[in-house]
This record gives sequence, C-alpha cells and structure tokens, in this order.
Amino acid sequence: MEKIVIQSDIANLIEVERFVAIVCDTYNINNYAATISMSLLQAVENAIVHGNHSDATKTVTVVADYVKGGVSFVVEDQGNGFDFAQYGSMPMEEGRGTGIFLMKSLSDHLSFDNNGRTVKMEFFINGIDAARALERRVTLHNFYSSKLVNA
Repeated sequence: MEKIVIQSDIANLIEVERFVAIVCDTYNINNYAATISMSLLQAVENAIVHGNHSDATKTVTVVADYVKGGVSFVVEDQGNGFDFAQYGSMPMEEGRGTGIFLMKSLSDHLSFDNNGRTVKMEFFINGIDAARALERRVTLHNFYSSKLVNA
C-alpha cells in the first residue's frame, strides 16, 4: 500500500503525478501510467475544488493498493460529499461532470462511498480485451471531437 496526503491546493497536483509514477514503478505497470494519471488527477482535482472548496486547511488523501488483477486508487476529501447518482455516462453540461466522465471511461471500476467524499478506481492490469479498448477509444474520440468542433 502506498499513500499520499496533500493540502487542497491545485498546485499540489504535481505531487499526485509523482505519486502515480512511483506507484506505477513499484507495481511495474508503467505502461498504464498515463491512463491512471489522467483518471486520478481528475479525482483529486474534484476533491480539491468541489469537495474541499480549495480550502488549503483541508487535505486530500490518496491510497494505492494492489487488488486481484490490478491496482486500486482511493481518493478521499474532507468535504460534505455530493450526489454521485445524478451523473450519467456523459458530462451533463459544459464544465460539469467531465471529471467523472473521464474517471468512468478510463478506469475499469469506479465507485463512490461516504456520501461521495470517497472515490475508488480500479485498473485491471492483466490485460484489457480488444472490445473494451475500442470502446474507450471511441468514447474519448467522440468526447474530444465535440470539444474541438465547439471550440
């Protein structure tokens, strides 16, 4: 188990990136680093901005651990939580739900606990089947293509 605790300041996201690099190196899964990093950074940013309201006196805790077939990351903030059930598979509106969408799209399992104060993402490392890989690629392509057209 690996753990990091950061103050609720966006500038500390660099520490989370370093943490992902250490975890990926520890578990010898460096080829998953980009996918894990993008998902985890979204979770931590949401915890800082929406959970702790960028209150630097509050912290965000990130724990990485081995799970059967992969690795899990748990992110917990000190906020009041949120109603995660209202978020579907696509962002609800511009700038709202994008982080959760990316976490759902890039992780193999996503769950929320403690009234939304805790998010757990699992990444299965034993291999991803071709259908799931294609689904991720198409989902992200469609999402980012719509952003480029609207830009």
